[in-house]
Amino acid sequence: MAVTTSVTTFNPTLNELMEEAFERCGTELRTGYHFRTARRSLNFLITEWANRGINLWTIEQGQISLVQGQYVYDLPNDTVDLLEHVIRTDPGQVSNQTDINISRISVSTYSTIPNKLAQGRPIQVWVNRRSGQTTDVLSATPQVPQINLWPSPDQGTSISPYYYFVYYRLRRIVDAGTGVNVEEIPFRFQNCMVAGLAYMLSIKLPDIDPMRIAMLKAQYDEAWDLASSEDREKAPNRFVPRITFYR
Repeated sequence: MAVTTSVTTFNPTLNELMEEAFERCGTELRTGYHFRTARRSLNFLITEWANRGINLWTIEQGQISLVQGQYVYDLPNDTVDLLEHVIRTDPGQVSNQTDINISRISVSTYSTIPNKLAQGRPIQVWVNRRSGQTTDVLSATPQVPQINLWPSPDQGTSISPYYYFVYYRLRRIVDAGTGVNVEEIPFRFQNCMVAGLAYMLSIKLPDIDPMRIAMLKAQYDEAWDLASSEDREKAPNRFVPRITFYR
């Protein structure tokens, strides 16, 4: 009877991912320029994944302590989007802590609110995703994502009960590092990352057969479908209409 290794620790380094991608293109990783161009393509691939859907391994919980009268708050700079959010009253109090739903609204809805300075327990939030860049080229001001709450909080941490804005965010995937680093992905996405990198490299490398480029693109699409269909919530969904807003 064959004996297995009983090891489940395969986690290729960045160099190994790149070598595999180059080999799928029918060539080899030979020079420093090859490494730099592959790392650049890998970073573009990572940013593309942020547009393809929810990457479950990048979901993080956070909270913001609200200040009376302040309705604009910064989110972490690497925030892609918010998935869920509530207003938490009496945080840390075992008998009184309560999470209350807060509705997300569009910029169009937020802009039509007559008095944005009105105070109360916030019931609506507009997520201003912005560019996420460190500074704005024109104004040299930070462009971190923000939230705008309405009404503006009527109580701060000096008064009980006070509010926290608690959220689950989707953050950016960590950039590609040096050759000895491993990428921040589950093992289920390793083949997908190699397939995507191989396809992106095949577009840039000279003397690559167009038929191979098409094959690599098909392999990448198939690998993404397999990985993304597995990387999903398995809990049942329940849809309840909010008839309060029905007309």
